[in-house]
Amino acid sequence: MERDDVRRMLRAVRAGKLGVEEALHSLRTLPLDELGFAVVDTHRALRRGFPEAIYGPGKTPQQIVAIMRSLREAGQSVLVTRVGADVFEAVRRVEPRAEHHEIARAIVVRGKRRGALRPGVVVVTAGTADLPVAEEAALAAELMGQKVERIHDVGVAGLHRLMAHVRTLTRASVIVAVAGMEGALPSVIAGMTDCPVIAVPTSTGYGAGAGGQAALLAMLNSCAPGLTVVNIDNGYGAGCSAALINSRRTRR
Repeated sequence: MERDDVRRMLRAVRAGKLGVEEALHSLRTLPLDELGFAVVDTHRALRRGFPEAIYGPGKTPQQIVAIMRSLREAGQSVLVTRVGADVFEAVRRVEPRAEHHEIARAIVVRGKRRGALRPGVVVVTAGTADLPVAEEAALAAELMGQKVERIHDVGVAGLHRLMAHVRTLTRASVIVAVAGMEGALPSVIAGMTDCPVIAVPTSTGYGAGAGGQAALLAMLNSCAPGLTVVNIDNGYGAGCSAALINSRRTRR
């Protein structure tokens, strides 16, 4: 159940079209669903504006399917992150509408459409190797109702590639900048735009990059103000943050 569902229910109770006990029955299982191996937070969509996501690694396909079914019974969209084709096959057997986003390594089952997508979010990658993390960010933001523009492979090794997209960048309300190697791209973008920039370090890089730690430290030590940094490869977290920022802007 999401915010719009609760609003409709309360209006129906006020109008006398729905009984109090019937509404109470619908709300009774709202906070959580205990599955034994997991406690599904079915209240999160109402509390935060977006449902709980399912982090795939460490879970069996059967566990993922069970959690997904719980979220679907609560009327919510489903996002499963960091999974491959084997999990998708298990999910598709019980949910034919499931979508496999191969580059993002994610599975999506969409709930009811909640109106037009909000423009304003731009996701930028330094290189092609950063695409899986960037697509995870874009997909998360889109499921939270945002219209996402994508700009790929515009890292600082060829800065002229980035400059070709200045108009898009300067019109954005929030930018997610995804980069590995030395992690310089977010600093450059934050220095040329006036909107919040969310930096995502990726584990792309050679030995001394230390699995993304070099990019993370570079972003944390950026001299460009207004730059916020999430954890290494955390596209989902960046996409959620971008959606929350953009949603606040468009409510005014």
